Amino acid sequence: MAGESPTRPWWRRWFGTRSERAAARFLKRLGYRTLCRNYSCQFGELDLVAIDGPCIVFVEVRSTEGESTERPAASVDEKKQQRLTRLALHFLKRHRLLDRPARFDVLTLSWPAEQAEPRIEHHRSAFPATGHFQMHS
Repeated sequence: MAGESPTRPWWRRWFGTRSERAAARFLKRLGYRTLCRNYSCQFGELDLVAIDGPCIVFVEVRSTEGESTERPAASVDEKKQQRLTRLALHFLKRHRLLDRPARFDVLTLSWPAEQAEPRIEHHRSAFPATGHFQMHS
């Protein structure tokens, strides 16, 4: 199919977009304000960037069609955490927000085919900034 990425078939992009929208709705119900979705730069992409009170929150959304959210949560390994830290620092510098507190949350969504809405687990402050690009708040 024209325009389809061999590494990300259309259904995977669709499922990811659907999950990110559900995650944004979930966070809105908690009082967060979404600043942007799918922020991308030369270092990669951030799923969601939101505000929770005075804090900038970088949200990684992981989803599965299965019942368990353990595997998606475990996929945010040290290498992924370092990449997210680098992305977050780039975002904060670019938007002149280095003076604001920041944290990383992970939302895991379990969304079996027969479910209209996913089961969401919110891992607040899921990991600290890591690597050479640590942020201090």
